[in-house]
Amino acid sequence: MAFFRTINFSEPPPSIGGDGVTLRMPQMADFVEWAALREASRDFLTPWEPTWPADDLTRSAFRRRIRRYSEDIRTDQGYAFLIFRNSDGALVGGLTLANIRRGVAQAGSLGYWMGLPHVRQGYMAAAVHAVIPFALETLRLHRLEAACIPTNVGSIRLLENTGFTREGYAREYLCINGIWQDHLLYARLKGAPVS
Repeated sequence: MAFFRTINFSEPPPSIGGDGVTLRMPQMADFVEWAALREASRDFLTPWEPTWPADDLTRSAFRRRIRRYSEDIRTDQGYAFLIFRNSDGALVGGLTLANIRRGVAQAGSLGYWMGLPHVRQGYMAAAVHAVIPFALETLRLHRLEAACIPTNVGSIRLLENTGFTREGYAREYLCINGIWQDHLLYARLKGAPVS
């Protein structure tokens, strides 16, 4: 078992292709489309996300975000992707592999968001299916974790339909929309059957 970083990206991770979607690291050229989609989806996303900073949708905040993503990759702590629809190249959402833990854990956490105009069209399921081999094979993680608020039926369905297993319940696990929220805990292990 590897106890330290097992890969080395001298450049950003490669794009990941999925069923009708492509995942790639955010770039400054994505700012306008990203900010527009996030603003159009604000009311939809607010109940499921941490409180947005006042400057969240500004160019300078996006630039800081990209710098943080690059540092996370450099230190093998996280990998952020935007999700694009293959048919027209439109941005539909985002996905992150965060909190990468090496050593005896070899684990990371999956997070995701979908723009309101694109929900319930299968894009996130395709993105999660596409990122699983990257996480478990390329990054050589043993365990991929995810958590969701118990009332988020869409997220529960997504996780269960992409091979994650419910493992527990964490009280006041994350501060979402300014409130410490309980979460259902899910995981997918390397070697688990593909659904």
